[in-house]
Amino acid sequence: MSHVLLLNGPNLGTLGTRQPEIYGTTTLARIEAEVAKEISTRNWELVAEQRNSEGELIDLLQQHGDAVGALVNPGALMIAGWSLRDALADFAPPWIEVHLSNVWARESFRHMSVTAPLAAGVVMGMGALGYRVAAQALTQLVSSAGEPD
Repeated sequence: MSHVLLLNGPNLGTLGTRQPEIYGTTTLARIEAEVAKEISTRNWELVAEQRNSEGELIDLLQQHGDAVGALVNPGALMIAGWSLRDALADFAPPWIEVHLSNVWARESFRHMSVTAPLAAGVVMGMGALGYRVAAQALTQLVSSAGEPD
């Protein structure tokens, strides 16, 4: 069965309790369940991973190069995760960058992403809903044959 990689970076394992005024109260487990439901329309399986280490995120991208696509929330690594950026540049399937908060409405140091220019698209500022929106977009970006449209 084809799979989608849902990759979440540093500090995202504590969603639901981490700064709920910024990130909301939805847990990562709930987000994973909602994304799995969204992609099930294509009979795709979800492989959901969260790591706090940039090197481990890179390992996961390399292990899942056969995915039909990915949803990636690099967290703060979007700012200076150059090694992660290079791994995403080598990740052939389409992927969408997701951020819970609107980074443009936050501190100025968050206004630059080294990873976003490589993504097929970016969804931000919609909270947990953003993951579902990104999953819907991915189902449209990938043709039935598993190739980008």
